[in-house]
Amino acid sequence: MYKKYNLIFFMFLVVNMGIAQDNLEQTKANYQLAARFSPEKLRRLIFSTSVNPNWLKNTNRFWYVYETPAGKNWYIVDPAARKKDFLFDNAQLAAQLTRIVKDPFDAQHMDIRDLKFTNDERRIRFEINSTKDTLKTKEEREKSTNKTDSLKKKVFYLEYDLQTRQLVELADSLKPKPHLAWASFSPDTGTVIFAKNYNLYWMDRENYEKARKDEKDSTIVEHQFTTDGIQYYAWGGDDRSITTGDEKKDEDEKNQRKRAGITWSPDGRHFIVMRKDSRNINPLWVINNVGGKRPTLETYKYQMPGETDSTEQELHIFDFATKQPRRINVAAFKNQTLDVYTKPQPRNSRPDDIRINTWAGTNERFFFSRSSRDLKRVDLGTVAVDGAVKVLVEERSNTYLDVLQPELINDGQEFVFWSERDGWGHFYLYDGEGKLKNQITSGEFYCSEIVGLDEKTRTLYFAANGREANEDPYYQHLYSISLSGAGMKLLNPGDFDHQSNMDENSQFFVDNYSRVNTAPVSALYNSAGQEILALETTDLSQLFAAGYKFPEPFKVKADDGITDLYGVMYKPFDFDSTKTYPIIEYVYPGPQTESVNKAFGRSMDRIDRLAQFGFVVITVGNRGGHPARSNWYHTYGYGNLRDYGLADKKAAAEQLADRHPFIDVNRVGITGHSGGGFMSTAAMLVYPDFFKVAVSGAGNHENNIYNRWWSERHHGVTERVSAKGDTTFSYAIEKNPELAKNLKGRLLLATGDIDNNVHPANTIRMAEALIKANKRFDFVLMPGQRHGFGDMTEYFFWKMGDYFSRYLLGNYQDEVDITEMNKEAARRR
Repeated sequence: MYKKYNLIFFMFLVVNMGIAQDNLEQTKANYQLAARFSPEKLRRLIFSTSVNPNWLKNTNRFWYVYETPAGKNWYIVDPAARKKDFLFDNAQLAAQLTRIVKDPFDAQHMDIRDLKFTNDERRIRFEINSTKDTLKTKEEREKSTNKTDSLKKKVFYLEYDLQTRQLVELADSLKPKPHLAWASFSPDTGTVIFAKNYNLYWMDRENYEKARKDEKDSTIVEHQFTTDGIQYYAWGGDDRSITTGDEKKDEDEKNQRKRAGITWSPDGRHFIVMRKDSRNINPLWVINNVGGKRPTLETYKYQMPGETDSTEQELHIFDFATKQPRRINVAAFKNQTLDVYTKPQPRNSRPDDIRINTWAGTNERFFFSRSSRDLKRVDLGTVAVDGAVKVLVEERSNTYLDVLQPELINDGQEFVFWSERDGWGHFYLYDGEGKLKNQITSGEFYCSEIVGLDEKTRTLYFAANGREANEDPYYQHLYSISLSGAGMKLLNPGDFDHQSNMDENSQFFVDNYSRVNTAPVSALYNSAGQEILALETTDLSQLFAAGYKFPEPFKVKADDGITDLYGVMYKPFDFDSTKTYPIIEYVYPGPQTESVNKAFGRSMDRIDRLAQFGFVVITVGNRGGHPARSNWYHTYGYGNLRDYGLADKKAAAEQLADRHPFIDVNRVGITGHSGGGFMSTAAMLVYPDFFKVAVSGAGNHENNIYNRWWSERHHGVTERVSAKGDTTFSYAIEKNPELAKNLKGRLLLATGDIDNNVHPANTIRMAEALIKANKRFDFVLMPGQRHGFGDMTEYFFWKMGDYFSRYLLGNYQDEVDITEMNKEAARRR
């Protein structure tokens, strides 16, 4: 009997060891598969995914470059002739390059840079780097810290005649110097205005050309015409002023020429400047611990929600002849925000063109908008050059209002206005005096932007989503409609997300379209919606050869059981339906966007690649997220900015687990960055028994110390007017640290130590609350990194992979070296 029981026990032990071994094999983290799809490797697997047309000035033709596993090709397209040709013969050009540069080139390997058409559009000019070393200039050698670093690669400047097919080298002196970022050109391009030492200066074109060659040229003549500008109350150039504590560095920065934010009248007789006194706004600081021999302190102005703002945004109009300003009284609301609208830059402008910032309107008046601090009141109006202000449209709401630039017709004799007044984003036609003529678009769909306007035919071309039945409502399409509201037409049908680029004359457009589970396609259409040419289809053959598989779109219900939510599921590429997998949600709460891909993309770090460790990763929307649905959906979280999206994230994971037996709803992770870092930690604290592991990067855990604009806009700020007429603002919001005692699962917090967007104090205060609650958690500081983690992004990915693998799979790599990164670094070297 004793032997019999021993035998039974032994058999039981063997069976259970086998089960344990099966589970171990099932949950082993697959670091190798995750490493196979690093950003560096994807650059060699995914090439061009869209056609970006460079429209020519004199015709409707355009050129573009497109890369595949066979190399790059350059094309010229003539829409009117329905014709697409190679811009040049690669092999023939490569032979000429080899003769001139003395480096070997072939048809597949030509790194042509900065290609531009000449004004007659018969020739192209471009640059090619040579392997040949040339001596650096004396100044460059003196600045170099490396004594042996006296050489540099020669850059050849070349011109190719498209008719004769001949290539010639051009002298460096013929290459135009890039225009300087600080230059605000007058409409006749004869004068340049800029900011320096917190004041406005001007110089003529001759002296600007000297600066273009050498900004330190001592013969440059410049003229100062304001004298009362000081730091934080400057005439331009001081919007994001940062002081470092290094007196010489700060003084040098002050003396640099900067862009002044000038907006000109079309005739150049007047220009306007916005000015704001920020001296009484409290400063904020970050310390760069690794930026030099001594840690450095950065100081910058930063207004937090609910804080007192004692000054108003000023609008000044200058008479260019006298250079004298006149302040315009546009006050309507306390702490209002002003926007002056400018004419869009032509779509066929060349990279080296002078860009002139001209106001939208006539020589006599320009269009502007003003928004109350709580963003519940918006006025659209005009300002005349004599200072007269006229309100054309008033918008009011109990939640915040979004504002788009109006589209002017005949310089403002009529204009197209965008509004969500009926609960959806639509266009309205007004006359130049603010009288509503008609609503142009209507229905349960969202119009997002104007793509083109043909004034002769009075046809509006615009992007919209949510109109087509049986499609993901986020898929964008291009439509046309008469300004009268008649004849709305879909121009690019197909169950895909479409991104359109229209020519300056609104006659043709390039359509780039895909879904997350299709290869991107590019085609050319005319304005009637007829396909003219099939242009390109992205070649993903090498990506699939490496083992890639498309993700899967899905639809679930929100926690209310009514609202449809749309998401994407990413599985391991070695997925086995007989196994069970933890589920991780990659989140961003909105309200300005949802991090749910609709089109195929090359960035896979936080979704596709994370899944390869052995997880099912999902992204899904939530009520209060993306603006491109109804206004109800978009503003759902107003007044509840911490918790509004969490129930929907939980409901989505539960529904997917019910549908798919391979999802283990008892092993749920969550991760996100910025707002997603805030949301992922909140999920762990609001639903501590559901979400088991979180990795939260750069989260705004205390929105009361995040920036005023975002926090007040999306959560709300209370405006109170006393009996005396004094206006004050108060702000209160629930914060993540208040729930620190609820933590049950595993939490990794991370922040960059010089993040001047979401200040590190957000994460540090979260850590403090967890410590005081006696919680175990993990914290990673990214030295010298700002909000996006910069060159430590890859390091953070592997830390995230380790963390989820350890606590959701029970299997992770704990060697000191992250060998996957070492291999990648060695390959790059």
